[in-house]
Amino acid sequence: MSLLTDKIAMVTSSTRGIGKACAVRLAQEGAKVYLAVRRLEAGQALAEEIAAAGGQAAVCYFDASKPETFRTCVEEVVAKEGRIDILVNNYGATDVRKDFDLLHTDAEDFLAIVNDNLRSVYDTCRAAVASMVKTGGGSIVNIASVGGKYPDMYRISYGVAKASIIFLSQNIATQYAHAGVRCNCILPGFIATDAAMGNMSQEFLDTFLKTVPMGRAGQPGDIADACLYLASPLSSFVTGEALPVAGGFGMPSPMYSHYGDMKSKG
Repeated sequence: MSLLTDKIAMVTSSTRGIGKACAVRLAQEGAKVYLAVRRLEAGQALAEEIAAAGGQAAVCYFDASKPETFRTCVEEVVAKEGRIDILVNNYGATDVRKDFDLLHTDAEDFLAIVNDNLRSVYDTCRAAVASMVKTGGGSIVNIASVGGKYPDMYRISYGVAKASIIFLSQNIATQYAHAGVRCNCILPGFIATDAAMGNMSQEFLDTFLKTVPMGRAGQPGDIADACLYLASPLSSFVTGEALPVAGGFGMPSPMYSHYGDMKSKG
């Protein structure tokens, strides 16, 4: 039997990149996956792709410009299936034209970016937990970022938003463990999605990867495998955790990271 046989899952922003990889991985392990997306045609195309591979998927409407859909997409799943067992919050966004350091980021822009990221997680979690406590529990996996753990020299809004998601997840884990609800975060490092690779130069990427002990970018499948672990019974005694999937980014001391010619010997 597969890890997620007969489970009902929902993945937000799931037609490409990390979200798509997570949705496909959960379906491969037997879950019926609802693709919570804005572009319904793209969602339906992925649902058909999953079905062709032997999985189960359906589409529900999720649009960051319409915050009421954060709640209604979960309610739609519960109305159709009677429950939701797994929620994966993958949606996230920033505006690099407006997100800088403290002195150069407008307060309204800061609050807008934080709200956009945090509310999408808060509202979906709230709706999912309301169902899970009635049906024996479930697992929530919130995709945050290593940027919510390690401060950036810029992008204050995005970092604060992701840090807030980590703390929100830990609160949910603490408050609803008694009802069988688990809530964990994944903290991706640099993941080589099409969107990410299209927004940076090779020079920047080469420089950045020098800060990653494993020396490479991650792949969407790396996040999907972590998502499966946290969504499934494999992590039945794990809750409130923030799991970095970042190739070791953030571990080396800056004092030593300048000595690029030093190699471990043994």
